Amino acid sequence: MKDPVQARIECEINEHDVVLFMKGTPVFPQCGFSSVVVQMLSHLGVKFKGIDVLADPALRQGIKVFSDWPTVPQLYVKGEFVGGCDIVREMFETGELAHLLLKRGVTSVPT
Repeated sequence: MKDPVQARIECEINEHDVVLFMKGTPVFPQCGFSSVVVQMLSHLGVKFKGIDVLADPALRQGIKVFSDWPTVPQLYVKGEFVGGCDIVREMFETGELAHLLLKRGVTSVPT
C-alpha cells in the first residue's frame, strides 16, 4: 500500500505540467527561495500549480522523501523533478529552463 502523502504528490505532478512545491503560495510566498522560483516562472509566462508545504507538515516532509532532495522549493516539469532554487536559478540564467519547458511542450501564457 502506497503512503497517502506520496500518492498525493504523484497525483499532483502527473495532473499538472508544472508544479512547484513551495513555502507559501505563488501570490504570497513565505520564503525568499520560493519567491525567486515563482518570479522566474512568472517571467517566463509559465502557468504552474503552487503547493504550499507549510499548510501540511506531512507533505513538507513527504516531498523531501519523494524527491530525495532536502529542501523546498522543488520544481517538477511534466512529472520530472527539475531541482530547487539554486538549480532553477542557474537554468533560468543560462536559458536552459526556457529550453526545457519548450522541449517538454509547456507553453507559456501570453503576457
